[in-house]
Amino acid sequence: MSKRLTVPKTYKLYIGGAFPRSESGRTYEVVSAKGDFLANAAKGSRKDARDAVVAARAALKGWAGATAYNRGQVLYRIAELLEGRRSQFADEIAQQEGVSASAAAAQVDEAIDRWVWYAGWCDKFAQVTGNANPVAGPYFNISVPEPTGVIAVIAPQDSALVGLVSAIAPALVAGNTVVAVASERFPLSAISMAEVLATSDVPGGVVNILTGSPAEIAPWLASHADVGGLDLVGAGELDWVDLQVAAAQTLTRVLPPEQGADAAAPTLHRITAFTEIKTVWHTKSLV
Repeated sequence: MSKRLTVPKTYKLYIGGAFPRSESGRTYEVVSAKGDFLANAAKGSRKDARDAVVAARAALKGWAGATAYNRGQVLYRIAELLEGRRSQFADEIAQQEGVSASAAAAQVDEAIDRWVWYAGWCDKFAQVTGNANPVAGPYFNISVPEPTGVIAVIAPQDSALVGLVSAIAPALVAGNTVVAVASERFPLSAISMAEVLATSDVPGGVVNILTGSPAEIAPWLASHADVGGLDLVGAGELDWVDLQVAAAQTLTRVLPPEQGADAAAPTLHRITAFTEIKTVWHTKSLV
């Protein structure tokens, strides 16, 4: 009996609900913690980043216009699908990060829990962060949170899955769309996560995932006029001050790199970081 050859997988980008190759045609090898070849991953370019922003902008109106309850259902569905592929993700994490099977499984469980946690906030955060304001005169004055727009995310680079989920999920809660640059060292879980998103109820373009070099891609996202917010949670090793300067040219809101063992821990702040507060005045009826 002849020996069967393995079929090395080439992981692609996730843009607009599809899985295109990088327009540059470039790939790079992903290796295990032991240095063994695992797969090829697409190396995203400036053009890929711009295409992802176009897709995210096109999807923004529909996602922002969905009810908060519906967005919560969609995020919870992601958690359900991730649960169904738990063993695959655990295996990928164990190979990439070189951790034990139990530690890898715990990371998948944490990622699932965070999707559920943020799903629960979708129809609640507006009540917490908005309010009716006391004013003098026959008026109602109400402040409500609204999405900022397209959010570019540099995901934590030392985490295969939890860091990516922790950066993407909160931006989606308020109705933003996302362009995320995954961990360069551990990209396999990011594209597997994209496969989950593609088979879930998330509309195409709401989440776009790029693999490759954050140092190469981040400047183009930071300076892009159609990007409304920049989450630099995983940009600690980049020249993030220059990224902030580039973002300032188009008045892009920036969430700077955070420090600590779990900088992207689930918090209400990560949701409100990319919301705008709209205040509405309405005349009271005098009858």
